[in-house]
Amino acid sequence: MPHQFTSFRHPGRRIGTALVAVVICALVLTGLWISGEVRQAVPVTRAAGTGTSPSLSDTPVTGPAQSGTSTSPAGTVASTTASEPAVVAPSAAPVPADPPLVPDYILPPVTDGMVPVLTKVPTEQKVLFLTIDDGATKLPQDLKILQDNGIKASLFLAQSFISGNPAFFNDFVAAGSVVEDHSVSHALNLIQLPYAAQKAEICQMADFVQQHYGRRPVFFRPPGGPYTNVTRKAAADCGMKAIIDWEAKANAGKMDYQYGAALRPGEIVLMHFRPEFAADIQAFLAAQKAAGLKVVLLEDYLKTG
Repeated sequence: MPHQFTSFRHPGRRIGTALVAVVICALVLTGLWISGEVRQAVPVTRAAGTGTSPSLSDTPVTGPAQSGTSTSPAGTVASTTASEPAVVAPSAAPVPADPPLVPDYILPPVTDGMVPVLTKVPTEQKVLFLTIDDGATKLPQDLKILQDNGIKASLFLAQSFISGNPAFFNDFVAAGSVVEDHSVSHALNLIQLPYAAQKAEICQMADFVQQHYGRRPVFFRPPGGPYTNVTRKAAADCGMKAIIDWEAKANAGKMDYQYGAALRPGEIVLMHFRPEFAADIQAFLAAQKAAGLKVVLLEDYLKTG
């Protein structure tokens, strides 16, 4: 009996062993299949940074996305933004330039051997003209004041005031102002002098201006303003085109008017190179802006060069 019992159990043990072996083989094959799937997936994920995956951006991804564990949304947004055309803000519209000023007045010619006299330019255009006399006081800031306010002026200089330092006014000329004739000695009694003496005062100063500033003056202003027909003839004989006087002036920090109480179109304004230059120019600018007038160089307006 014991022998028969042993023979009966032996085939079952063999079958059990076979089943265990089958199960083990199945598990091994399953593991190999899973491992193969994992190995195939890894290269696809790493390719995200190299552009091999058609679903991802070509833009290099920084930060954790480089490890191959994830794709950075920020990297995708950056790629989209970079591929779009840049948005350029429209530039400000250019400020149109003022139209060219066409003067409505022509300076009369020399008549009967005498120059015309202007105390105001007869025009309705919104312009006025600044003239600055003498040159006795030479302050470096005066030019800057004119430049800061965009002003070019006619400078009626007298030789007796500037002969010691005529070069001081070179920068004024370079900035667009023009030197004109105010006589040699600034004689306030000029009109009492004979014709020859008046002519010498005007002509010699014209020579001086041409020598130092490279342009011969075309306008003469008598010292103090008074003139006679003798003065007009002497000016003409020295090549002047007009005597220029005034009807308004900036003086001692305020405006003085011969007519009315405000600046008018065509006004010729008198100033001086004096210690109170800054205060005078401020008074002039306030009156000019209140009147709505533009400062224009007299020589440009009258086209006399």
